[in-house]
Amino acid sequence: MSSEELQAIERLARVRYGRLATSMRALPFLSVARHVVIDGHVVLRMHSGFDYHTACDGTVVAYGADNFDTAGPGGSGPEGDELWAVQFTGTAQIVHPAPGQRALFGEGPARVNGERFDPAYLRLEPHFVSVHTLDFNASQSIINTA
Repeated sequence: MSSEELQAIERLARVRYGRLATSMRALPFLSVARHVVIDGHVVLRMHSGFDYHTACDGTVVAYGADNFDTAGPGGSGPEGDELWAVQFTGTAQIVHPAPGQRALFGEGPARVNGERFDPAYLRLEPHFVSVHTLDFNASQSIINTA
C-alpha cells in the first residue's frame, strides 16, 4: 500500500459515512453509505431497497468521505482547522461479510425513506486513491469593508 493509500485509510477511519458515486442506466447518481476498513479494503453498507448495490457490482465507482462538517474555521474536529477529503476510485463487488465484520458497522438506521433498512455490502478495490487537504491559517482574518 502506498503512503497516500495509508493516509486515506487512516483519515477514512475518522468518519463514519461518505458518498458513493457511479451511474445507473447511464445517469450519474450519489448515495450515502456507511464504511469500515476490513483487511485493508473499504467495505460499504447501504440500503438494498434502492438496488444501487447491484448497479455498482462489477463496475467502477468512486467513494469519497471528508470531515467538512467537523473541522475548518469554527470546527471542533481533532484536525483543528484542517479540512480533508479522501476519494477511492475502483471496482466494487457485492460481498457478504461475516457476522463479526458486519458488527464493525454498528447499528443501522431503522428506516430509509419509510422502508425497513435492509443492508447490502460492497467491497471496493481501489485503483486510484487521493487525499486533499485545506489548511486555514487561524491568524489571518477576512475583513468585510462593505
